[in-house]
Amino acid sequence: MTQDPNNVLKHFSFKRVIIPVIIGLGAAIYLLLQDFDIQVFKEIHWTWATLFWLLVALVLVGIRHLAYMYRIRLLTDHEISWKKSFQVIMLWEFASSITPSIVGGSAIALYIVNKEGINMGRTTAVVLITSLLDELFYIVFVPIIIFVVGYDQIFFRESGIAFLNSNFGMLGIFIFGYLFIILLQAIIVYGIFVNPRAVKWILIRIFKLSFLKRWLSNAVNTGDQVIITSKEMRGKSLVFWLKAFLSTIFSWTARFWVVNAIILGFLAVDDHLLIYARQLVMWVILLVSPTPGGSGVAEYIFTDFLGAFITPGLSPALALLWRLLTFYPYIILGAIILPIWIRRVYKK
Repeated sequence: MTQDPNNVLKHFSFKRVIIPVIIGLGAAIYLLLQDFDIQVFKEIHWTWATLFWLLVALVLVGIRHLAYMYRIRLLTDHEISWKKSFQVIMLWEFASSITPSIVGGSAIALYIVNKEGINMGRTTAVVLITSLLDELFYIVFVPIIIFVVGYDQIFFRESGIAFLNSNFGMLGIFIFGYLFIILLQAIIVYGIFVNPRAVKWILIRIFKLSFLKRWLSNAVNTGDQVIITSKEMRGKSLVFWLKAFLSTIFSWTARFWVVNAIILGFLAVDDHLLIYARQLVMWVILLVSPTPGGSGVAEYIFTDFLGAFITPGLSPALALLWRLLTFYPYIILGAIILPIWIRRVYKK
C-alpha cells in the first residue's frame, strides 16, 4: 500500500465530498417543494416529547457507533484503542458517504485499518468479516421480520419507484437482491471456514470467461483475501463469534430505530415493527444505489416507503432530518478527523 498521504487525500478530494452533498440536498429541496404544506408545519406541536425523541435518535446514533467500535476492537484483538477505533469508524463512514453505495468504502477501509499498525493479513480479515457479519444480520432477520409482519404489508402496491411501479416489481427485485446476498455470503463462508483455495480457483475459472476477463485481477485479489482471512479467523472461539454478531445486531438495530424515534418526535406511531421492516427493504435498494452514500435515492425512498406513517406534507422534512442525523455528520466529522488522523499515522 502507498505510503504517500497525498494519495489518501485524493480519495477525499473536495469534488468527491461535495457531490453527495449537492445530490442529497438537491433531492431534499425538490421533495420539499413538491410536497410542502405550510399548514402542516404550523400544526406541529413542539413539546418536550419532541425534544426527548430527537435526543433518543441521537443516542441511538451513538449506540450504533459504540457497537461498531467494540466490534472492530474485537476483530483486531483489541490492538486498536477506543480513541483510534472512533477515528477509524468515522473515516470508514466518511469513505462510504462519498463513494457509490454499490462500491462502498471497503477499499479505503483496508488502508485505514492497516495504517493503525494492524498487519495486512488481519486488516483484510477485519474488513471482510465486518462485511460478512453485516450481511449475515440481514440474512437472518429478513425472514423473521417478514414472517411476523407479513410480506403484503412490506411490499405494498403504492410504492412505485420509477421502474418499480408494481407490487411484483418490488418483490422481484427484493428477492433477487436477497438471494444474491445469500449466494455471495455462502461462498465467502465456505471459503473462510472450509476450503479457501477452492473458492479462489472457482473465481479465477469464472472470470477467465471472455466477457468477464476485465475483472479477473479483482477476482484473484478477492480469492487471496479469502485465503488470508481464513488463516486469520480459523480457531476463533464460539464466544468470539457471538460477541461479534451481537455487536452487529446492536449497531444495525440502533441504525434502523433512529427513524422510529424521529417519527415519534412529531407523530404517534402504532406499528414500529412495520416501519423497521420497510427499512430492511429500503436498505437493499440503497445497497445498489449508484449515487455516493445513496444520496438522492435515500431521501426519495424514505418519503415513498414511510410516507404512510407520516402526515402528508411532512415526509420530506423528516427525510431531511433523518439524513442530517445519519449522513451529513460523517462528511463533516470525516473532513475534520482526516487531517488529524493523517498527521498521527504518518508521524509514526
